[in-house]
Amino acid sequence: MLLYGMVAALTAVGSWQHYGQVSDIVSGEATAITSLWRDLGGYPQPLRQTTESILRGYTEQIIREAWPQQRRGQIPREGVDWMDRLQAELFTFEPATESQKILHAETLQSFRQLIQKRRQRLDSVQAGLPGVLWFVPLPGAMGCIVLCSFFHVRNAHFQGILLVGLAGFLAMVLFVIIALDRPFVGDVGITASSYELIYDHHMKR
Repeated sequence: MLLYGMVAALTAVGSWQHYGQVSDIVSGEATAITSLWRDLGGYPQPLRQTTESILRGYTEQIIREAWPQQRRGQIPREGVDWMDRLQAELFTFEPATESQKILHAETLQSFRQLIQKRRQRLDSVQAGLPGVLWFVPLPGAMGCIVLCSFFHVRNAHFQGILLVGLAGFLAMVLFVIIALDRPFVGDVGITASSYELIYDHHMKR
């Protein structure tokens, strides 16, 4: 029972750490979008308008299409087209001045960071505990409750309190593991609030 408690606790901590890592990835992608949006503001027209329109569409796609798919455990794929279009526009630009060269280099760096964070977010959609690990928490919890009934307690009332208390604690640990195992799924899943904030403050017309 002590060994099971340690395994369950470490599993819960691991799920929480994974949830925090995915949350950091989401915040990192939102930050990369903000940085790229500000860099695009220094480009000449009509490139500035075209690239801003593409980045706005990409952000809107994340909020309205990608996030509902992620909450269902599906990997969204529509963002690839937006990134390809933005890459084509940036790669065809020829800086004419030294300041434009510096700006263009910074913009490409922000774009690469955005691509990296997006890839990490998509990789996290279906990431979770390996299936074999679920053979430990669920049967182990039931086994602990059964084994606890073999402890000799003279007062049956205290025996009942012991069993109910143990079952309650195990249920809370299992709830944490199940709720945080898939960071985008469920009521406690990570929301698109970071992207919505960027869209409302910078991109909304």
